[in-house]
Amino acid sequence: MLFLLIDNSNTRTKFRFADASGLQEWKQTILTRDISPEVLATTLGDLEFDHAILCSVVPAKAAILRDYITPRSPLHQISCHSKLSIGIDYPFPEQIGADRLANAVAAHARFGAPSVVIDFGTAVTFDVIGAPGAYLGGVIAPGLATMTDILAQRTALLPQIDLQEPEGAIGKSTIHAMQVGAVLGYRGMIREILKGIRQELPADPTVVATGGDATLIARGLPEITHLEPDLTMEGVWRIATANS
Repeated sequence: MLFLLIDNSNTRTKFRFADASGLQEWKQTILTRDISPEVLATTLGDLEFDHAILCSVVPAKAAILRDYITPRSPLHQISCHSKLSIGIDYPFPEQIGADRLANAVAAHARFGAPSVVIDFGTAVTFDVIGAPGAYLGGVIAPGLATMTDILAQRTALLPQIDLQEPEGAIGKSTIHAMQVGAVLGYRGMIREILKGIRQELPADPTVVATGGDATLIARGLPEITHLEPDLTMEGVWRIATANS
């Protein structure tokens, strides 16, 4: 069976083929704000697949994706009601984002429990998987680019900056000072949140990072032991195989 996997996040929407053996090479990415029937027709064209699975945190765009896909293929949208390889030990399961469930499923399959997934996207999310394999909850904070964009939008003199490793901790220009505050400050936030999570778990967790800013931030955090760019899509694939 050929799956079309769709990861519909706030900033970008990723498409990828997979089969029973795992992810395939074909993939496409479009900006989420651009999703429309016309753009989908251009992106997906006359591709053929047996089943689609949608992981979405953008309800309005999810509706467009469903309307476009369902005349062509069965579609399953990931939620807490999907068949999952982990349990859910959380009082409000309907509030768990589909991407967070996908991350948790993939992390548990790859690294067991306890484990923590940090997804560096528009928001940064921490998802905690406890032994023997249950979603326990997590943390949501602004993403790195979100924080720097707000600084530029809400101030008269601070510019947009490219996120990169600062040369030192004492900023020698406005841009350098903003890079220090963003990158080193962000690592401090991540480190402190992980410290709190560890104190509430009975054993030390495996910490896995994914998402667009993961490479930059994880570079200075030895607490993060695994960097997995395709973790969310792997989780979408694993859920697809159980719900097709």
